[in-house]
Amino acid sequence: MEAAGADRIHWDVMDGCFVPNLTFGPDVIASTRPHTSLPFEAHLMVTAPNTMLGRWVEAGCATVTVHAEACVHLHRTLGAIGEFGAKAGVALNPATDPADVAHVLDLVAVVLVMTVNPGFGGQRYLATMEAKIAAIRELIVRSGHDVEIEVDGGISADTVAQARRAGADAFVSGSALYRHPGGPEAAICELRKLGDASRSIT
Repeated sequence: MEAAGADRIHWDVMDGCFVPNLTFGPDVIASTRPHTSLPFEAHLMVTAPNTMLGRWVEAGCATVTVHAEACVHLHRTLGAIGEFGAKAGVALNPATDPADVAHVLDLVAVVLVMTVNPGFGGQRYLATMEAKIAAIRELIVRSGHDVEIEVDGGISADTVAQARRAGADAFVSGSALYRHPGGPEAAICELRKLGDASRSIT
């Protein structure tokens, strides 16, 4: 991914409970840290993110993103990520109201809008999430805080421009990179061209 031109590595951490799949633990992520200079971000699709926040930072993740739906005390959780020395992110499932992040924008570097229901790769992009992206962009502008909007799910050559027009800054792509007939480098080049060369591909 580094050689292909990605800006960072986005780790989908799944616990088999919040979502029906099981993926990476912090030790696996840490084992890869010496092999690339790209920043790591951990996207925690887990039911109890508070219990291991420090482990993801120790594993080398510069950003740790938690789901608003998984946090009883979201404000406290995001503050704790900052105390561990990482940038905090908050993710929203498709059915979650954008207003759920209105009062934590001072604590986060990124709002991650899920453009699929989390848990599986290769899903179809939900174009209805573009209204949510636009609503969150408006919340950020009104707040005066410098917060990135990242989108995750179904991002491909067919959807990246739509998400960009709605207000997204960074684009998480998996299947589209690995399934591209020209390989990941050609896929990233195409996404950049279609989405905006100044934006981030992860």
